[in-house]
Amino acid sequence: MGARTSGSLAREALSIWVLTRVAVMTAAFAGLWMVADTNARDVPSFLGWWDRWDTHLFLDVAKYGYGGYASHTTDTHLEAFFPGEPLLMRVAHLLTASWVGGALLISAIAGAFAMLAMSRLGALEGGQLAGSRAVLYLTLSPYAVFLAAGYSESLFLAFALPSWLAARRERWLAAGLLAGGAALVRIDGLFLAVALAVQWLTSRNRRAGPELFALFTPVVATAGYFAYLHHVTGDWLAWNHAQQQGWGRHLTLPWHSFHTSWSAAFSPSQGTAYEWSFRAEILALAVGVVVTVVLVVMRRFGEAVYVGLQVVALGCSSYYLSISRSTLLWFPLWLLFARWSVPRQWLHRGYLAVAPALMLVGVITFTSGRWVG
Repeated sequence: MGARTSGSLAREALSIWVLTRVAVMTAAFAGLWMVADTNARDVPSFLGWWDRWDTHLFLDVAKYGYGGYASHTTDTHLEAFFPGEPLLMRVAHLLTASWVGGALLISAIAGAFAMLAMSRLGALEGGQLAGSRAVLYLTLSPYAVFLAAGYSESLFLAFALPSWLAARRERWLAAGLLAGGAALVRIDGLFLAVALAVQWLTSRNRRAGPELFALFTPVVATAGYFAYLHHVTGDWLAWNHAQQQGWGRHLTLPWHSFHTSWSAAFSPSQGTAYEWSFRAEILALAVGVVVTVVLVVMRRFGEAVYVGLQVVALGCSSYYLSISRSTLLWFPLWLLFARWSVPRQWLHRGYLAVAPALMLVGVITFTSGRWVG
C-alpha cells in the first residue's frame, strides 16, 4: 500500500469516525429532549445523560479505587472492572475537570486510533473500499453507542486492532505489547492472547525468540491485576466472585444458559426493554457461532479462536448478557462483512437501510437510562 493510498485511507477512516460521533451526539441531544418526561428547565445536563450503567461504575473505580467504595459509594463488586479504563479516566479528569467529559474524551480518542487500524486491516482483506466499509459498518452498529459512552470497548479496540494488524505483518513484539495493553482493559485480552499464539503457530515465518515471549504479555498483565485484587481484597478470585455476586454470572452448561435466556426473551411478564435485549443476545450468539464456523472453514484459525473463545465463554454463562455489545469487539465479523459487501452492493445498501436507525434507537435508549445491553 503506497503512502498516498495509506493517507487517503486514514483520512477516510477518521472522517467516518468523526461524522458518526456527530450523529451519535446529535441523536442523544435531540432524542432525549423528545422523550424526557419533564419540563424543559428540569432536563438533565448533556454530560449527565452519559453517566449511565457501567460508566458510573468505572468512574467509581477511578475516583475511589477498588477498596474505597465501602465509605464513598453504594456500588459494590467493582473488581469486575479492569483498571485500564479507570486509570485513564483519572488522567482525563485532570485535563477536563469533568469525570464524564473525560470518559467521553477517552472513547473519542481511543476510537480514532482503533478505526485507523481497522481500516488498514480491512484494506488487507479487500482493498481500500473494504477498509472504509469495515469502519463504517462498525461505527453504525446497533450497539455503537458503547463506542461513544464511557465504556471500555473503544479503549480495548485501540489496543486490540493495532495488535492484530502487527500480527498480520508478523511484528510479534509490537503485537504482544499492544495485546498486553488490551488485557489491562478487559478480560477479552486473554482471548486475544490465545488468538495471537495461534496466529504465530500458523504463520509461515515463525521463529522462537524474544518476540515470542512478548505474546505472553497479556497473561502477565491479567495476572498482575488479579494479584493486585488479592492484595486489596485477600481473594485471588475477586474478579470472578464479583461477576457472580454482582451480576449472578457463573459458568454453566450451554443448554442451561440458552434455556434461561430464551425464557427471559419470551416471557409475557418481562419488561419490554429487557425482552428486546434478551432476543438480541440470542441473535448475537448465533451470529458469533456462524462467524466462528466461517473463519474455521476459511482456515483463519487465529481469528476463529478469538471470536470462538468469546462465544463459548458468553454462551456458557448463567444467562446471556452483553453478547450483543461484544459484537463490537469481534473485528473479524466486520472485516468479513466489509469484504463481502464490495462485490455485493445489496448487502451494503441493506445494512445502511437498517443499522443507522437501530444505532440511533440505542443511543436514545442508553442516554435516557434504559437498558440496552
